[in-house]
This record gives sequence, structure tokens and C-alpha cells, in this order.
Amino acid sequence: MEEKAKNIAELLKILANEHRLLILCALGKGPLTVGEIHAFTPNISASALSQHLNQLRTAGILASEKQGMNVIYRIQDQRVTALLGTIKQYYCGN
Repeated sequence: MEEKAKNIAELLKILANEHRLLILCALGKGPLTVGEIHAFTPNISASALSQHLNQLRTAGILASEKQGMNVIYRIQDQRVTALLGTIKQYYCGN
């Protein structure tokens, strides 16, 4: 039980950032390119967006796939999908 608590605490630390939550809210609608994510999060610089995407990918929350000139991101961690379902009504908006 302690190991599970440790794992979820680590996940919540990564998610405890308003910019990463906005990114995940955008990706909750389906896979998106970096440009599409940036359109959803215009107050995040391109450099900061790249850093947040890298953190989420490194943590295993996101998967990425190169398609031509674009990188497509999607949520691959089902725990995050479940959490987003719960917090969507309070945070992600319509």
C-alpha cells in the first residue's frame, strides 16, 4: 500500500502545475500536434510548452509520434485519463 501511495504522490507532483493541466485538458480531446496544443495554451511560450511536454513524456504520461514535420502527442497513462475525467468539470471547462 505504501508503494502505491508513493506512486500516486509522484504522479500528482507532475500534474500539480497549471500549464501541464492545460496541456492535458487539450489532449483530453484526442491526439494533437504541438501547434494545436499551443493554440489551446497561448499564454505558455513555445519553449516552456516544449519543456512541459518533455516532462510529461519522460514521466510516461504522454506518448509522441513523429508524422512528417509534426509531432503528435497523446495521453498514454490511463490513470491520467481517469483523473482528467474527474477534474474536467472543475478545471478544463466545456
